Amino acid sequence: MALAALTLLALLPGLAWLTIPASATSTSFVGVNYGRLGDDLPPPQAVPRLITSIGIGRVRIYDADPAVLHAFANTGIELVVGLPDSCLPAMAADPNEALAWARANIQAYLPATKIAAVTVGNEVLTNAHDTGFALARCLVPAMEALHSALATLGLDRDVAVTTAHSLAVLATPSYPPSAAVFRRELLPYICPLIAFHARTGSPFFANAYPYFAYERDPSGIALEYAVLDPSAASITDPGSGLRYANLLHAQVDAVYHAIAAAGGDAGKRVEVRVSETGWPSAGDPDEIGATPENAGRYNSNLIRLVCEKKGTPLVPGTPLRAYIFALFNENQKEGPTSERNYGLFKADGTPAYHLDITIPPEDDTTSGGGSESGGGDGGGSTSEPDGASSSGYFGISSAAQQWRTKALVAAAAAAVIAAVILHLPSLGGFDS
Repeated sequence: MALAALTLLALLPGLAWLTIPASATSTSFVGVNYGRLGDDLPPPQAVPRLITSIGIGRVRIYDADPAVLHAFANTGIELVVGLPDSCLPAMAADPNEALAWARANIQAYLPATKIAAVTVGNEVLTNAHDTGFALARCLVPAMEALHSALATLGLDRDVAVTTAHSLAVLATPSYPPSAAVFRRELLPYICPLIAFHARTGSPFFANAYPYFAYERDPSGIALEYAVLDPSAASITDPGSGLRYANLLHAQVDAVYHAIAAAGGDAGKRVEVRVSETGWPSAGDPDEIGATPENAGRYNSNLIRLVCEKKGTPLVPGTPLRAYIFALFNENQKEGPTSERNYGLFKADGTPAYHLDITIPPEDDTTSGGGSESGGGDGGGSTSEPDGASSSGYFGISSAAQQWRTKALVAAAAAAVIAAVILHLPSLGGFDS
C-alpha cells in the first residue's frame, strides 16, 4: 500500500488548481453575472479560475449559495450577492429576519469572500406576477431592514444594499434620454428608493440591453450604434443638446434623467451602474441580430468603453461601470432561444464566440478602487492570470483553452485517485 500512497500523493497537484485561489487582476469597473440555471455547468470551485483567466475580478450572483461563496474565498474577486424575491416579505416584516440572513449569508463569509453588495430582489418593480404590487411594497422596507442589520454587525460601510431594475421601469424609451421618466404607478416605490440610495450612498442598478431595443426596431436603430462601435454615427438629444455615440450611454442617461425627475435634490447624489448588459450569440429566427459576431462586437466594445473610465454625456465625471450578462450559456433558462445564449462561455468552458479584450493591468479590484460599497481592503495579489501578457491584453479563446486543459488534467487525476482509493484497505489507510 506504500506504492498506492505515493501514487495518490503524486496525483494531488493535478487537482490543486481547482482549490488554490486564483489571483484577481481585473478592471475595476467591468464585472460579469454568474447565473447557474443549467444542468451542465462546471462546479463552483472551478469558476474563479476561469473568471480570472480573462481578467475580470467582479462577479454578480443571484443568491447566496454557500458553495459559491466558499469557492470565491481568498480569490480577491469582488462579489455582489442576491437576496431572492421570495425573502422580501419576511424581511420587510421582521428586522430579525434581516439580521439572521445577514449573519448567515454575509458575515459568515467575510473577510475571506469579498462581498461588496447585496441586491435585494431582481427587477421587483416590473415583476409580471406582482400585479397588485404586494412585492413592490416590500422592496424598500426589506432594503432598510437589511441595511440596518448590516449596520448592527458593523458591515454597512463595507457592504452596499441595492436592487436591480429592468428598463421597463421607465415610462418612455431611452430616446431621447432627457425625456425619460419613471412609470407613474411605480413612483410610490421609486421615490423612497431614490431617497434610500442617496442616504446610504448605494448605487442604482439598471439592467440595460441595447439588444432589446435593436431587436424591436432594427430599421430605426443602426446596428453599429447598438453594438457600441466607435464608428457609429452620433445622435443628438434635442432636449439636452448632448450627443450620444452609442445606445448604452443613452439608456444609462435616460435612467439618470428619470431619477432626477422623481428624486429632486436627492437624485443628484445617486449613481447609476449597469447590473446587466449583454448580447445573445444565438436566437430564434425572429430574433434579429442574435449572432456570435454581434455578441463579440458588443461585449468587446463594452469592455473597451468601460475601461476608458469615462462617464456618459450627462455625467462625464462618473466612470461607467457594468456587469456583462452572462458568464455561461444556461440551458435551463425559460423563454426564447436567446435567453439560453448570452454566455461568454459554453458550459464546458470553451468560448461561445471570439472575444478579444484589452484590460489595463494596473486597473485592479484588489487596490480597493471602484468597489460597489465604496470601500475595499487593499489586499490581494496583482499577478497576471492565465492568458495574460504584460501588456494587459487578454484573449478569451486562449485563456479558456488553458482553463479547459487544466480541467481535463484534473479530471484524469481525480479518476486515478478514485481508482487508487478503491484498492486501499477499508480501514487500514496508508499504514497497511
